[in-house]
Formats: sequence, structure tokens, C-alpha cells
Amino acid sequence: MKLSAKLILFITGSKLAVVLLFVVSLPFLVNGIVSEYISYSLRQQQDKVIRIVHKNGVNYYLQGDNSYGSYTMLKEEYIALEPSAAQLRIDTIKTAKRVVERDTLNYRILMHTFNYEGKNYLLEIGKTTASINQYNKPLQRIALYVLMGLIAFSLLFDLLFTRSLIRPLGKIIRSRLTDRKFPFKQHSAPVRTSTYDFKYLDESLVLLMEQINEAFEKEREFTANASHELMTPISILQNKMENLIGDERLNEEAVIKIVDMMKTLNRLKKISSSLLLISRIENEQFVKTDQVKPEALIAEVLDEISHRLEEKSLDISVQLHARVILKDVNHDLLFQLFYNLINNAIKYNVRAGSILIKDQLLSPNSYLITIQDTGIGIATEELPYIFDRFRKTNLKENVGYGLGLSIVKSIAAYHGIDIKVSSTLQKGSSFKLLFTKFG
Repeated sequence: MKLSAKLILFITGSKLAVVLLFVVSLPFLVNGIVSEYISYSLRQQQDKVIRIVHKNGVNYYLQGDNSYGSYTMLKEEYIALEPSAAQLRIDTIKTAKRVVERDTLNYRILMHTFNYEGKNYLLEIGKTTASINQYNKPLQRIALYVLMGLIAFSLLFDLLFTRSLIRPLGKIIRSRLTDRKFPFKQHSAPVRTSTYDFKYLDESLVLLMEQINEAFEKEREFTANASHELMTPISILQNKMENLIGDERLNEEAVIKIVDMMKTLNRLKKISSSLLLISRIENEQFVKTDQVKPEALIAEVLDEISHRLEEKSLDISVQLHARVILKDVNHDLLFQLFYNLINNAIKYNVRAGSILIKDQLLSPNSYLITIQDTGIGIATEELPYIFDRFRKTNLKENVGYGLGLSIVKSIAAYHGIDIKVSSTLQKGSSFKLLFTKFG
């Protein structure tokens, strides 16, 4: 999963958790807010009554009676004023029951004592809890709507901000990893970002690529030089041994030893030639200007190697489209690629086995060639390493893949060919070569 997706999921999950927590606590919050508001409202009414008393006198309410009481038509609110004991001091707000015209109702009641002209009075102002609670649901609904709107807005903002924040990381991945192929020859400009961590990552990747290129160039240069320099002494030794064999003074035993030495020398010559070929391919010293028909190319390979098919009584079937043309390729390199693969299919096949070479047009720009044999196969644990140089298998037959498949891999990489291998021991192997933009 991408980093941006993980961040969005985390942000969304955390906000949903906040929403859930808010919804659970919303009734308590609204009740608290309404309660505080009612308490504030009762205090305002208290201050108003006391101001009127100090301005107009207490008789403004009592009008000659011992007490005063008034309530609204629906009994939602009431006010009461009466004399109280001189030592009584009350200033509180609480919920209690009151009887109003034979109806017992729950009220939120403010009780406050005050002194006027040397006398103590008790003021009560009440509001029914039912009228208070009627505001709860609308307030909860409004609060929920506001919260959902804020959450949606914040999610949109977080999405845009997250994408903007990690956009440099995506550019780094594309420019340094996804869109780059080894060896890294092109030097792209640094990714512009204000985030120090991304700058450090970009600079580190550039430095790492330069170090890899430097090490690769040194290895390639050494391989090319060593292979090239070895060819001269090998050729000299080979000529001298050929001359020794022609010497009539040598006995048969000496000649046999020299012949064995020449075989070893010839094997060394082939290794040097293969390493030199790989080096030249990796240095892109071959031009890709040829147009090749796979059917004709395979026919050339089989014409050169047909005698080996007869030696093992192998049956080969070629099923290729005649009109397919591979453009901008190197004929000799592709010949070497197919020669090595078909040669391996023959070499590691069973007697009287078979080889199938077929192709498939996957799309206008995708062309697949499959080389399948009924040979001894390759162990599953060996498959990831068969293209490595000098890699040997652990089969009882003591066969190996040497440099042949390394050359195949180098030629394929040079032409942008994707190779996939599948194999089963004692049943055979299948090499699939996928050409893209072939014609």
C-alpha cells in the first residue's frame, strides 16, 4: 500500500474516532451547555428583579401582600418573592419540585436572599426542566451537522495537504528508481522540495547511484581489459602447442598430455571470449540497426546446429509467424542469444526428447517467443541464479550454465527483452522471451 493511502486511511480513521467520541459525549455536552445557559439566564433575571426592587421598592411586587408569586400560562416559568428570616443566607441554583395550581412540576430553581431597607427577602425564579430539555435535540442536531461539515472540510484539506507533502517523494521514486535503468547514465536535476528529509533521501540516492556506476564501470573495465589481454598469450600458447604436436621426436604419451593441455587452453579461450563479448554488450559497442525475421533467424540457428539434434534423436517443432519482423536489433547478438538457448535445450535434453519453439502476438507492441524442452530441468532453488556468471547447479549430472546464459541475459537486457524461466526437474524447462515495440 502506498504511503499516501496509509496516511489518508490513518487520518480518516482518527477523524472517525473523534466523530464517534463526540457523538457519544454530545448529549452530556449539550446538557452541560444548556444547564450553564439556563443558570446564566436565571442570574440575569435575578439581577433584573433586584434592580427593579431597588428602583421602585419591594411593594412593586408585593403590593401590600406578604408574598408575591407569578407564573406563565403554561407554567414553564415562575417567580416568587417573600420575606425571610434575617439570618437566612441562600444563593444557589438547583433542580427541585414545585406545586403550581395542584400540578407538581420539576423546575430548575434559583434561590437568592437579599436585604432591602433592613429586611431580608427570599427570591425564587424557576424554569421547568421540560422546557429546558426541548432545546437539547435541536442543539445536538446542529452540533452534529457542524461537526460533520468540519470533518469533511478537514478531510479534504488533509488529502490535498498530504498529496502536496509527499509529492516530492513520488518524484524521487519515479526519477531515481522507477524510470531509471542500470547503468545510471543520465543525470537528472535534484527534486525540488522544502522538506529536509526528502532532500536528504534524494541526495543519498544520487550518491548511491554514482557509487554503483563507478563500481560497475571499474568491474566492466577490468573484465574487458583482462579478457582482451588474455587472448594474446592464449593464442601464443595455442600456436606453440600445435607446433609441439607436429614434432616427431615426441612420444605418444607426451602428445596426449599436450592435447589435454590444449583442451584446457581452448576452454580458457572460450571463457575469455565470452567475458569480452559480455563486456562489449554492456558497453553498447554493438549497433542496433538490423531488421530480423524470427522465423528466418531460428532457421539459421537450426541449420548450424542440426547435427546435434540428430545425435540425440530429438524432435523439434517450430511454430513461428512468418510476417513478424524485429526492428532496430543486432542480428549477430540475437543469433547468439537463440543459439545458446537452443543449444542448452539440446544439451540438457533427454534422448529422443523434443523441443518446441513457438511465438505469440500478445498485442501490437508485444511479441512472445517460447523455447520449451523435455530435458532434465532445473531445480526450483537454482532458477533465480541461472543467469549469474559461472553459476553451477547441484545436479548429479554435474552440468552447469557457465557464461552461456549470462550472455543471453546481457543480450536480452541490451535489446529490452524480458526473459522468464519456468522448469520442473526431469520434465523440462521453458524460456519465454517478451519483445516490446518490435515492429
